[in-house]
Amino acid sequence: MTENAPSNAQSPSGKAESDALGPDPSLLIVDDDVPFLRRLARAMESRGFAVDIAASVGEGIAKSKAAPPKYAVVDLRLGDGNGLDVIQAIRERRDDTRIVVLTGYGNIATAVTAVKLGALDYLAKPADADDIYHSLTQRPGEKAEVPENPMSADRVRWEHIQRVYENCERNVSETARRLNMHRRTLQRILAKRAPK
Repeated sequence: MTENAPSNAQSPSGKAESDALGPDPSLLIVDDDVPFLRRLARAMESRGFAVDIAASVGEGIAKSKAAPPKYAVVDLRLGDGNGLDVIQAIRERRDDTRIVVLTGYGNIATAVTAVKLGALDYLAKPADADDIYHSLTQRPGEKAEVPENPMSADRVRWEHIQRVYENCERNVSETARRLNMHRRTLQRILAKRAPK
């Protein structure tokens, strides 16, 4: 993430960024990458949020139960479990929370599951604070901008394989059968990092 300087940018309507947050600017950020977590917290505070942080699923759930936030940024893969559990805990207590999911593993299929649970958007890490702010504050019907660097064909193929793998509940044999691919070839692909 590139940490950005505090922004005093005015929106077209003439209101400062913090006005776009409404009367409840509470934001919970859940990520086990502590340096990233702290940088993002500082960047979001500079944009008007009242930030609370959690570095684990357990801590995220506890903070969600104690004070459900209006906004949340949740990493999907955490050291002690899955960020989907935090999203579920937030949703059980507050249905108007605007949630953005971060995924460092390029696993779009799991991110789609998060959106089905009520997240607004998902962003691949490292995510820029401006992108996260825009996702949290975009209005219904607002369209996301087309990325400057679209995914390569190799990345699109990898994402498709990951989606089928998740849909098959991480069963390698069934995934290989559905993709008409040799099981060992699939295992090699799954063992590698996502292509750029």
